[in-house]
Amino acid sequence: MDHYFHIDNLDRKIINLLNTNARMPFVEVARRCKVSGAAIHQRVAKMEEAGVIAGSSLRLNPKGAGYQTCAFIGIQVNLTTTSTHDEVFKKIQKIPEIVECHHISGKYSLLVKLFTRNNEHLKQVIVEQIQSIPEITFTETFISLETGFERELGI
Repeated sequence: MDHYFHIDNLDRKIINLLNTNARMPFVEVARRCKVSGAAIHQRVAKMEEAGVIAGSSLRLNPKGAGYQTCAFIGIQVNLTTTSTHDEVFKKIQKIPEIVECHHISGKYSLLVKLFTRNNEHLKQVIVEQIQSIPEITFTETFISLETGFERELGI
């Protein structure tokens, strides 16, 4: 049986406030939750320790940084006796434009998300970096026209 951290109403409220603004001071979170700042520190620490909260980070806006094209690429991998799936994954991981890589079921072995400056740059990454990996036998690219929404998992 899987064990998981029991999240109560106060934990939910804390998570939702920090999902809205991860930089919100704990004093403000405490005020909105009507508890002490120490209680917030303690709750967040327990959730971090349990792996419910995986830290906080700065989110870069790719378009603001000049990366206008977002794409998803399904990658089909044909492994030879001398290569392992892990070796292919390590090669993919070295491509800086790729921001996510998922091991998936179905037609493809991997699904990656990447940002490039434009379509020409996307083509260059696909041809010169991804398709040049010998174990990759097929790719299919999906260009995102617009992000409908992004959100953290709500609880």
